[in-house]
Amino acid sequence: MPSRILVVTDRHQAAKPLPDLVEDLLGAGVRWVWLRDRDLPAPARRALAIDVARRVARHGGTLTVGADVALAAELGAGVQLGTGADVAAARRRLGPGRLLGVSAHGPDDVRAARDAGADYATLSPIFPSASKPGYGPALGLAGLREAAGLGLPILALGGVTAAAIEACLDAGAAGTAVMGDAMRGGGAALVRAAAAAARRPAALR
Repeated sequence: MPSRILVVTDRHQAAKPLPDLVEDLLGAGVRWVWLRDRDLPAPARRALAIDVARRVARHGGTLTVGADVALAAELGAGVQLGTGADVAAARRRLGPGRLLGVSAHGPDDVRAARDAGADYATLSPIFPSASKPGYGPALGLAGLREAAGLGLPILALGGVTAAAIEACLDAGAAGTAVMGDAMRGGGAALVRAAAAAARRPAALR
């Protein structure tokens, strides 16, 4: 994975205009951004994606685009597909060098993503989420631990705060995907928490 932290964008929660917030997050050490914001009209989303992609590239980071394989291909970015999407078709379009992730909500989804050739899966919701209240049920650390044993890198998503990163990594996650805390300006705390957890000896995790 490019980083222990994948920041998921949501301009509706952003503490400032999204490109400026992304710049702040990159300055704080974030190096992997998933441009979501799927409710934008296609031209506006493309313009936002170009802006964000330029900022991410300037900081040596990695960009993932949600759902839109054509836009990801145009930008030279990775793509995050929904559950049940055609992973093979996306791989053909993007080529072998681009990250391809799948959104999963349980072990069956993770197995399907693994067998289809995805590079990783986000698993959600791990905890109750303020960004998506009522979305669930929460899988908890036990669900994360089960999914992490299926042979595909898992990013814990849903209700993940800086304080929860260590527990998610302890449960076997390859990293965490964070929306709410990051959009509300907590990027530096997220980066510090991930770095501290990653520095711990394996025997202590």
